Amino acid sequence: MDDPAIQDVLGVVLKPTGNEATTFTGATEIFNNQFSEPDIFIIDRQLQNSDGLDVCRFLKNREQFACTPVILFSAGGKLHEMAKKAGADDFIEKPFTIKSLLQMIEKYVGK
Repeated sequence: MDDPAIQDVLGVVLKPTGNEATTFTGATEIFNNQFSEPDIFIIDRQLQNSDGLDVCRFLKNREQFACTPVILFSAGGKLHEMAKKAGADDFIEKPFTIKSLLQMIEKYVGK
């Protein structure tokens, strides 16, 4: 995620739900498999060193993550169409409410 405020918010709002957020500002850790396997990926379209759509494609093309839900988010328009083409399970446009984000996570993770 390119927005530190959203990174902080994710950590704070997920903790009471029993979920934990691990955040990265770029895609290097993902491309180098330097992370633990999550229940869900929430990926910003705009990252420091990559496009979130490319990260989504990379993950969905790996057998180990093909069934792991991916939610993309962005402030840009036409996200729905681009997210689906990249293999994302869902998308959310900025600005979004904490409630809508939590509902979307609940939809896919059920915690």
